[in-house]
Amino acid sequence: MKISDQVPAVVFQTRIRDESIDGPNPFSWKDLSTEDIFKNKKVVLFSLPGAFTPTCSSNHLPRYEELYEEFRAQGVDQVVCLSVNDAFVMFQWGKHVGAKNIFLLPDGNGEFTRKMGMLVSKDNLGFGMRSWRYSMLVNNGTIEKMFVEPGFEDSCPSDPFEVSDADTMIAYLKGSSPAGIAKPREFVG
Repeated sequence: MKISDQVPAVVFQTRIRDESIDGPNPFSWKDLSTEDIFKNKKVVLFSLPGAFTPTCSSNHLPRYEELYEEFRAQGVDQVVCLSVNDAFVMFQWGKHVGAKNIFLLPDGNGEFTRKMGMLVSKDNLGFGMRSWRYSMLVNNGTIEKMFVEPGFEDSCPSDPFEVSDADTMIAYLKGSSPAGIAKPREFVG
């Protein structure tokens, strides 16, 4: 993928609350296409290695949640957190971290992540195939900007978290660069 490319066309299997279902699990399956998520919208999407993992749970997702209203003030229609996890895991993780505004998007099969060129093996941690950490600004399905963490490789011994954070994206949207933030590396495929 490179800047000005369209996001890949895929269908995500999600779960939504369904008031017509009784009992402790009132949810039903709903397919969402890339078009459903990105068409005619300005979307910030950030992707991370996994729900319930330390950096993802303590910083990456919570900071985007914290700055949600600032994203909205910058004209962003939706903030999406994507991970190669299934809908059940993403739902429980959202409850666990108290996510209220960020849309947690399960890429259970890793299809979107693979088509983005961001699928990496985390076998060294027992995770299998996961997403590399990145963020992007997408306008009506077109990638306008990407911040990709350095060191992209299978079985990477570290988990860099320098440029895909909420503060870097907000600074980009505001046209500035916060002090102490590394210059973002654009992914140009």
